[in-house]
Amino acid sequence: MVGNGRSVVAVISRSPVDGFHLSYVRNGSGPTAVLLHGWPGDSEDYTDVAALLDADVIRPDLRGFGRSDKHPGGDYSAAGQARSVVGLMDELSVDRAVLAGYDIGSRIAQVIAAEHPDRVAGLVLAPPLPGIGRRILDEDAQREFWYQTFHRLPLADELIDGRPDVVRRYLHHFWTHWSGPDFSPGDQLLDHLTRHYAAPGAFAASIAWYRAGSATVARSLAETPPLRRIDTPTTVLWPEFDPIFPREWSDRIDEWFSDATLQLLDGVGHFAPVEAPKEFAAAIRTALHR
Repeated sequence: MVGNGRSVVAVISRSPVDGFHLSYVRNGSGPTAVLLHGWPGDSEDYTDVAALLDADVIRPDLRGFGRSDKHPGGDYSAAGQARSVVGLMDELSVDRAVLAGYDIGSRIAQVIAAEHPDRVAGLVLAPPLPGIGRRILDEDAQREFWYQTFHRLPLADELIDGRPDVVRRYLHHFWTHWSGPDFSPGDQLLDHLTRHYAAPGAFAASIAWYRAGSATVARSLAETPPLRRIDTPTTVLWPEFDPIFPREWSDRIDEWFSDATLQLLDGVGHFAPVEAPKEFAAAIRTALHR
């Protein structure tokens, strides 16, 4: 991997949190940005974004992903994932950082900002964002969110886990269906993800997030506006062609964030940092130097 013109290698954290060591890549210098990936991805989702940042950039593999620990029965909830990210910041002597995330990385960044506001200098988020509510039960939404129910079934492990050809076809579906019309996942991306998702137990670990009750359907049905909004300056990047998070769901951001700016990403699908690295990096640069 290359970032900011320099070769970088993955490192394993020294101090586990809840028994989990995280793999991470760190490169550059200056103010710190922590970039949190989504499912089905890993820290390399941000390779192109990191190369565009003149900053201290940290890209962890979240619990259960990439080279990070995968513990059957471990805590893969949003709160657990957030503890690992904050623990990694502690280990790396990062007092405060801009957090950027999409998909599950967005949820984790939001938890950290709500629970540790002093550690977060700014947020750059792509969906999901709160405010969906019972719209998650609309027919069109349910047609898209079938996978979250499937991921909670033991059948998902039985059919997919440890089977490279099946894993590749399954991931290919999401990377093509969720992306914008001008994006196509290449063999290099799919080969990389298949290597990390197809080892025995790896796919099961990646979907443990959904089994921990942190998925969009469960959270949306349970959500109520908070007593205190997140005060961290926040930029929300909302894609045009994300089939699971349509733009009309961006209408309640201000109920959860007191200082949020909505930026529309035209022509882009769900994988915002991969499909629009220049725009994603620009938003992070603004947050770093605000």
